[in-house]
Amino acid sequence: MNKLLEIEHISVAYGNNSVVRDVSFSLNEGDIGCLLGPSGCGKTTLLRTIAGFETPTAGFISINGMQFSSAGHVLAPEKRRIGMVFQDFALFPHLSVFDNVAFGLHKSMGRVAIAQRTNELLQLISLPDCEGKYPHQLSGGQQQRVALARALAPKPDLLLMDEPFSSLDVELRQQLSREVRRILKQEGITAMLVTHDQQEAFAIADYVGLILNGELAQWDNGYNLYHRPANRDVADFIGDGVLIPGEVMCDYSIETELGLIHGKVPQGCREGCFVDVLIRPDDLIHTDSSPIALEVTEKFFRGSDFIYTLKLPSSQEVLCIAPSHHNHALGEPLGITLDVDHLVVFKREAGTMT
Repeated sequence: MNKLLEIEHISVAYGNNSVVRDVSFSLNEGDIGCLLGPSGCGKTTLLRTIAGFETPTAGFISINGMQFSSAGHVLAPEKRRIGMVFQDFALFPHLSVFDNVAFGLHKSMGRVAIAQRTNELLQLISLPDCEGKYPHQLSGGQQQRVALARALAPKPDLLLMDEPFSSLDVELRQQLSREVRRILKQEGITAMLVTHDQQEAFAIADYVGLILNGELAQWDNGYNLYHRPANRDVADFIGDGVLIPGEVMCDYSIETELGLIHGKVPQGCREGCFVDVLIRPDDLIHTDSSPIALEVTEKFFRGSDFIYTLKLPSSQEVLCIAPSHHNHALGEPLGITLDVDHLVVFKREAGTMT
């Protein structure tokens, strides 16, 4: 596949304030990427730099092999063949749905071609009967679909989406994430999304770049981010894992408070090496007959299951998912067994078992 977007050693600063530092990644044609991270991490600044709204202090950005941004040089946003979808939808309130979608189409196309493309997109976003309505007559989800269709209308080389679902409720966000992915794939559009929501990132994107403190911590698919985090910071941010101390017994076993865990240990770790083992809620299976039982300190009901917070003998806490018909009270012991399919271990530089 051809690389459509290439980011090479991009840095962005405002005066002495460094916001983005030495970020590099690429996105193939037809793929959907996502910049994920907490508020203030630099992900939106990076997206705006790709769009041409910010000037990098180092590095360069290429789209379809053409260098659009470098230190001191930025091609104007309107010359980049880039579409944008914003947080607030930015629809024109005085224009109908049809006219909003058609707004970005050049008049040189002719009325028939404009109407054909617009109606095609209204079908694609499942709003063919809303062409005469105005934005205030639509729900939030419908407005967002219209904003997406308007951005897709001129067939941009790259679509950028800045927290496009942030103003919507959780259920609608999940539904729209799936719909937007379907639409983008059907249109063959290369896209980049910015979000702070991990589930949203995993639902829509082929590749996710985790941005922490202005740096790219890992660029990978969602599966690898979750099961093969590149470092402690990634492991801490992605999912609900807890790092518990352990001691290497041999090349394929680690002793922990939860018992012996088998799997490959970090390179350079020999017997007696102290490590931290990532334990996620799905690594602990609730089993009433298990000889290992931990005290329930918190519980969170999610309908089909509970998320239990359990206290280890050292007082450190871990999480466990259990079916909701296993309803245990606070203070009760909860039997668990270990089922760690993807062992994630980080070597500790110094220290002893706690």
